[in-house]
Amino acid sequence: MKYLASFFLVGWMFLQAATAYLDNHACSECHEKIYEEFQHSAHARSLFSDELHRRIAHAADAKHYECAPCHMPMADNLADLVSGKAQPDVHNKTHRDGVSCYFCHTIAYVKKAHRFNINVPARQAEDYKPTLYGRLVHPDDNDKHASVNNPIYGKMVCMGCHAHKINENNVTIFQAMDATQDSRECIRCHMAEVSGGAEKMDKRARGHHARHDFPGIRDPKFRATGYEINLTKEPEGFQVALTNKMGHPMIIQPARAKYLQIEVARQGKPIWHNYRHDPSEDADAYFVYRFFKDGKPIALPAHATASTVNNLAAHQTKILHYRVPDLHKGDTVTVTLYGRLAKAGCRRVAPLKDRHFTLPLQIKRVQWTVP
Repeated sequence: MKYLASFFLVGWMFLQAATAYLDNHACSECHEKIYEEFQHSAHARSLFSDELHRRIAHAADAKHYECAPCHMPMADNLADLVSGKAQPDVHNKTHRDGVSCYFCHTIAYVKKAHRFNINVPARQAEDYKPTLYGRLVHPDDNDKHASVNNPIYGKMVCMGCHAHKINENNVTIFQAMDATQDSRECIRCHMAEVSGGAEKMDKRARGHHARHDFPGIRDPKFRATGYEINLTKEPEGFQVALTNKMGHPMIIQPARAKYLQIEVARQGKPIWHNYRHDPSEDADAYFVYRFFKDGKPIALPAHATASTVNNLAAHQTKILHYRVPDLHKGDTVTVTLYGRLAKAGCRRVAPLKDRHFTLPLQIKRVQWTVP
């Protein structure tokens, strides 16, 4: 982490010294629709508004905010936050803005590295309005900033924070993309084109823009599109084929868990379940990262010395076999895929008040009648 901070901060402090910071609200004057979308995104959530991130970051290290380079990247005292000389300040807009518009649109290059990729910020000319980068061809300038088309916004821009993270013990704690992938797969799903120009005036009559709410697991309709579930009769039961249709693994964030809940009903009455009390009882259908330190289970991955994961890779199908010898024709099998933003271990070390993190989120449900 110290390497990331030092590399990142040298370039970022140069930028801060050269030009004034444009906060998120400043973007709303021209990009009204995009700003409205962004306000509903995970990028807009900061340490102060995301209880799960705040509690886990504090539990991992209460003195140093080492998550700042990706979760508070525009902080005007980033080096001090990482070193522990300063603490996050809710009254400081460069802290409060989260992964801000200005940050994402001033990335000049993404340096690939073994442990984590590094966002390299653009150098801005002193006493000139800043230049913001994006994917638009022939973008418009305005009184706040100049605009430039930068090829990395098609291929690399998501990879600075979303590719992978390996801790100081060489344990993978985050893996969204492999070496063969690039940001185009992210953009196709999470920034699909929607109606309305990128600017309020839409001077070039583009008529569409890349959505900036970045839909994910918190969006009920969107999360259901990522999976396919099929059932087939077997001699002494049935099989469930679970397909990950996404371009990234089923489990990315180490705090999350996903699992199948399966019920067999006869004439409307349940007669069989795939677990009794906790979904982890069905280990093959419980998808999660598990971390260990010196052989003992731990919830927080920052200092883990080993890990295991039950996962589905991009576009992979897993076949699960369930033995129900007395399965009858006409029985109904209901299979529900659920997700939790905070798995049980995280909730124990970082108690959460927001029920959104503690309740299961239904991802996809299918019902099948035994032929």
